[in-house]
Amino acid sequence: MPRPPRPRVAPSGKAGAGRAAPSGVCVCKSRYPVCGSDGLTYPTACKLRAASLRAESRGARPIVQRSKGSCEQGPSIVTPPKDIWNVTGAQIFLSCDVMGIPTPVLTWNKILRGQYAVQRMELLPGDRDNLAIQTRGGPEKHEVTGWVLISPLSKDDAGEYECHASNSKGEATASARINVIDALQDIPVTKEGAEL
Repeated sequence: MPRPPRPRVAPSGKAGAGRAAPSGVCVCKSRYPVCGSDGLTYPTACKLRAASLRAESRGARPIVQRSKGSCEQGPSIVTPPKDIWNVTGAQIFLSCDVMGIPTPVLTWNKILRGQYAVQRMELLPGDRDNLAIQTRGGPEKHEVTGWVLISPLSKDDAGEYECHASNSKGEATASARINVIDALQDIPVTKEGAEL
């Protein structure tokens, strides 16, 4: 790859002495992200090269391209599910957005607490005819959105539901509660953390 032209400086004693002469604009040919040896993703190889030159000027090791594309990263929860209060017979859904590189696998569990607070997970959908799970890629690259749809809602559906994301770099979870009540008037209204 040829080096970009350096600005020319007029010799002393002539017009414009000591000032840089105008030169062309350097444009990077590659327009895809790259993963640097420092574990950071750079928008282009040119940005990586600039970061490498800055590092070398500080006496640090140069940064080299590890791979084309973004660096791998463990999953993170972009939008966690939110607690829901609703009445028996209603249709409700929980949603969760996760991101990671490589793209994570998203699953849903119902957290079951037994005697003496022993916890176990029920992988959903299981054998439940009122519950559906759906996932899709996006809305962004390396992002997955998942939903739990329950219809009709029953008292047995009450509990804590967990969104679980995993890839080769790690795992992430977030959970929300589904509260099933008899009448809409039973939904507690809170203001600044105090129940009314």
